[in-house]
Amino acid sequence: MTQSSKKNRIIFIDLMRAFAVIQMVQGHTVDVLLSNDYRSFNSPFFAFWFFMRGMTAPIFLFTAGTVFTYLFKLVNEPFATNPRVKKGIKRFFLLIFLGYLLRYPTPSIIDFSNVTADAWRNFFAIDVLHLIGFGIFFLMVFLLIGEKFKINDYVVFSAGALLFFCLYQPFSIINWLKYVPAWMAGYFYNGSGSNFPLFPWAGYVIAGGLLGSFLAKHPTVFKSIKFSYGLAAFGVVFIVLALLGNEFEILLYGHSSFWTTSPSLIFYRLGIVLILNSLVSIIALKVKTIPRIFILIGRNTLLIYIVHLTILYGSAWNPGLISILDKSLNVWNTIGMVLLMLTAMTFMVVIIHWFKIQNKQAEA
Repeated sequence: MTQSSKKNRIIFIDLMRAFAVIQMVQGHTVDVLLSNDYRSFNSPFFAFWFFMRGMTAPIFLFTAGTVFTYLFKLVNEPFATNPRVKKGIKRFFLLIFLGYLLRYPTPSIIDFSNVTADAWRNFFAIDVLHLIGFGIFFLMVFLLIGEKFKINDYVVFSAGALLFFCLYQPFSIINWLKYVPAWMAGYFYNGSGSNFPLFPWAGYVIAGGLLGSFLAKHPTVFKSIKFSYGLAAFGVVFIVLALLGNEFEILLYGHSSFWTTSPSLIFYRLGIVLILNSLVSIIALKVKTIPRIFILIGRNTLLIYIVHLTILYGSAWNPGLISILDKSLNVWNTIGMVLLMLTAMTFMVVIIHWFKIQNKQAEA
C-alpha cells in the first residue's frame, strides 16, 4: 500500500468520523435546549434538523463498523493471530461497562435501596455504547465465520445486516419482558425503554463492515471517482427500494408506517448514509490533507460522547443542563450553546493531545 493511498483513505475515514461526532453533539444539544415553541414542522429549518437528527445514529453506527472492519482487515492476518481481535474484545467490554455506567441508577456504588422502578428501567435501557459494543462483537463473529467456512466477507456481512434489519418488525411486536429478564429485553426491542435495541440498529454497524472490508482490500480505491459514483448508485437503489416498499405497504394495508415502524425506513436511511459517504469520498479526492483537529475529533469519539452526554443529561453523580435549561432556549441561544459545546469538546481533545505530546517528549 502506497503512502498516498493511505493518506487518501485516512482523510476519507477521519472526515466521516468527525462529521458523525459533530452531528451527534449538535443533535443532542439542540434536543435538550430548544424550546417546544420552535419545534414546528412548518419550519423548513426544524424539519431538516429533525430529519438529520434521525440520521445521526445510522451515520454514527455505519462509520463505527467501517472503521473497525477497515483496521481489522488492514492487518491482513488470520483471525486467531490478528491483534485486532484482542483489541475488539477489550473495546466490547469497555463500551458495555461505560454504557451502563452512564445510566447507573444511584450515586452509591452498592446501596440500591432508594432506586425507583423508573431508574432501573433507565439503567437497563440499551443505548449507543451498548449497541456499538455488540456491533463490534458481531463483526468479529461474522469475520470468524467467513474465515472458517471460506465465505466472502461481503456475503457474510450482507447476510448479517439483513438478519438484524429483517427481524426488526417481528421482534418489535413481541413483549420480551414476558420471556426474558428486563436487562436482556432491552436488547431485543424498544418496548422496555431502549433507544437502540440490536434490531435493527446493529445492522448499520454490520453494513459498515462491508465498506470497511472493501476499503482494506482496495488500497487505491479513492484514486478513482468511480468508487464515489458506485457508493451513490447503491444509495439510490436502497432509497428507491424503500420508497417502493412504502407504496406497497399503502397498497396492501391502506396506510403508511414509513416514519415509525416500517422496515422501509431502515433501507431509506442506509441509502442516505451511502450517498453521504459518496460525497465525503469525493471531497477526499479533492484534498491532500485536512486540518489536524478533524483527525483528533474523529479519534476521540468515545471521550467526546461520554463528556458531552454527562454535561447535557447528567449522571448519578452530577446534574446535567437538562435539569436547568430543559427545552427553555430560543433558536439563537440554542445555536450559541451548540457552538459553545462544540468549542468545548474541541478544546478538550486539543489539550489532551498536547499533554500526550508532552509526555512522549518527557519520556524521550
